[in-house]
Amino acid sequence: MRTLFLNPPSFERFDGGAGSRWPASREIESYWYPVWLCYPAGMLPDSKVVDAPPHGISIERTVAMAGDFELLVLFTSTPGFQVDVKIAEMMKDTNPKLKVAFVGPPVSVNPEGTLRASKAIDFLVRREFDRQIVDYANGRPLEELPGVSFRENGGFRHTPDGGFVENLDSLPWVTKVYHRDLDITRYNVPFLLHPYLSFYTSRGCPAMCTFCLWPQTHSGHRWRLRSSDDVAAEFRYAAETFPNLKEIFFDDDTFNYQRARTIDLCAKLKPVKFTWSCTSRATTDYETLKAMKEAGCRLLVVGFESGDPQILKNIKKGATVDMAQRFMANCKKLGLVVHGDFIVGLPGETRESLRRTVDFAKRLDCETVQVSIAHPFPGTEFYDYATRNGLLTIDSMTDETGHQMPNLVYPGLDRTELLDWVERFYGEYYFRPRVIWRVARKAIFNNAERRRLYKEAREYLALRAKRKKYVAEHRGPGASAGTAV
Repeated sequence: MRTLFLNPPSFERFDGGAGSRWPASREIESYWYPVWLCYPAGMLPDSKVVDAPPHGISIERTVAMAGDFELLVLFTSTPGFQVDVKIAEMMKDTNPKLKVAFVGPPVSVNPEGTLRASKAIDFLVRREFDRQIVDYANGRPLEELPGVSFRENGGFRHTPDGGFVENLDSLPWVTKVYHRDLDITRYNVPFLLHPYLSFYTSRGCPAMCTFCLWPQTHSGHRWRLRSSDDVAAEFRYAAETFPNLKEIFFDDDTFNYQRARTIDLCAKLKPVKFTWSCTSRATTDYETLKAMKEAGCRLLVVGFESGDPQILKNIKKGATVDMAQRFMANCKKLGLVVHGDFIVGLPGETRESLRRTVDFAKRLDCETVQVSIAHPFPGTEFYDYATRNGLLTIDSMTDETGHQMPNLVYPGLDRTELLDWVERFYGEYYFRPRVIWRVARKAIFNNAERRRLYKEAREYLALRAKRKKYVAEHRGPGASAGTAV
């Protein structure tokens, strides 16, 4: 079956979730690669990957493609689900013979709810979907496939779970699919060199963070690894195949979880002499970081989440404030750049814990930070906690443009104040002399970086003004105004 793998358009500049850790529109336009879709696409030569958001492909253009394919595989996310359903219905109307499969975290959490959402959805694959989609496209009946859900005799049938892909070296290289179907210049992440590309060296995550969407709903907690030789071979292929490529990003849930494996992999990457970055835990020791730096690592993306010790315990982070401080000291000593991720509104959050987190972030002084609003996604332990304690509201987790909005409240800390803390966090962090100079220095000495920073500043300041207006209009009578910059 000629198969279309689709990361659909929805909100303007909304990345969806096909590869992103946090499905939402960011403060600054950012696009991650649809890595999950590209694995099965690499096993079907007559397939095509369409990543609509970064390529500016409209809903109308997407729907018009329906007649060219027999099978549609649509990667959906909780924020974009309703729009995704409408697109599937429109494509089915255009081509009634088109078979439609939904994949992604929401379908694993609520398969029957997904199928009830629209008759246009013929079936779904729960959790990892590589082999099932390929087998179905090659003619294998649904009832013989593991981990699928579909309608049968007026009800629903769920075949037994199929487990996870164990031999990751048996999967194709997604970079070959990128080369076939995608324009890498369309992908931008503010803290990565442009253009960049990303792929995985592992699947699953042993960490037990209660809020994290992917291991709890999609890829599991058991850590499965590609061989160092296979990773290094794809790394070399990418560096040699894309002449304008500036950086490779290893987008694993946790790239350097195991010291011995990381050092072995670095030894294989070092001879290629190409810049790369990766995700990292704050528990990584100095010797591992040193091996990474010597092998060409430039930047680490680290989920610090909070500067409050109790909050870190509440979310089962497996890291402490002291670990984070030692980690940052080691990174600065080695010349490794750090992009720090923080979250506002985690279980147990108070104004005092938020103040500790903002002050903690300023002490760490990462090169850049991202501040996200805590979202209890269905299927996570955080969602169960929020439901059990009556913290969820009926509000949407995004606004009309796909930007994050709080959909939970804590005693004495309503959703408007949580949003206010996001802007306060950014303001206090970035409007410091040392950070202003750090940013200005890039703009002064690099024309391309200057244009990029100007675009990013405009986007962020527009969203900042919008959020401040929302907070001013919705602040409750007892809420604190704080000292936002």
